[in-house]
Amino acid sequence: MQPVAESIRVAAIFTPGTQVKPVWFEWRCHKHTIAATSYFWKDSLGAATRLHFAVSDGSNLFELMFDTSDQSWTLVGVEEQ
Repeated sequence: MQPVAESIRVAAIFTPGTQVKPVWFEWRCHKHTIAATSYFWKDSLGAATRLHFAVSDGSNLFELMFDTSDQSWTLVGVEEQ
């Protein structure tokens, strides 16, 4: 996976409790609709919890990260087909 580390805009569904489900994101002026989430994990940086999502738009793989401390989204990496 190629590292990217760029801030992105994400549409997500926040369900009751602590579940977050990204639906689509914009990267480099292109909207990517998330077709599948293949993996989810959490880590922390100081007091902040970070939620990581391995997602696909049907052809490319992406790692998205949601930082709960400032509610920002980052595209961590991409594997383009």
